[in-house]
Amino acid sequence: MAAGGFCKLPNGRVVVALNLPSPATSDGCSAVRVLVHAQNRARALTRLRNLGMRAVYLRGNAAPPTPDEITAVLHHPDGLIWRTAPDNGVTATELWRPIRSLLRRPTAA
Repeated sequence: MAAGGFCKLPNGRVVVALNLPSPATSDGCSAVRVLVHAQNRARALTRLRNLGMRAVYLRGNAAPPTPDEITAVLHHPDGLIWRTAPDNGVTATELWRPIRSLLRRPTAA
C-alpha cells in the first residue's frame, strides 16, 4: 500500500503526494515520492496511470504534501515531479525531478 495524501488549494485544484516503489528497480527496495498537480484527485491519479503506473490508489490522507512540496509542484511546468522518498522521516535534500527521468528506460549496451 502506498502512503500518500492530498491538499486542496484555494482555487479548487489539488496536489496529490504518493510514496511509491520505484519503477526503475525490480527489487522494490527503494521508494519515490511523486507529486501531481491536477483539477481533482481522480485526475491526478489518472495522470499517473496514463504514464504506466497502473496500480496507483489514494486511500486516506496519511502523508499529505508539505508546503515546500506544494510550492515545488506548482512551479514545475508539467505539474508532475518526483524524488527519492525520505526514510524514517529524514528530510531529503535531493532536488525534485521531472517524471520523464523516472520512467526513462536504461539503454541496452
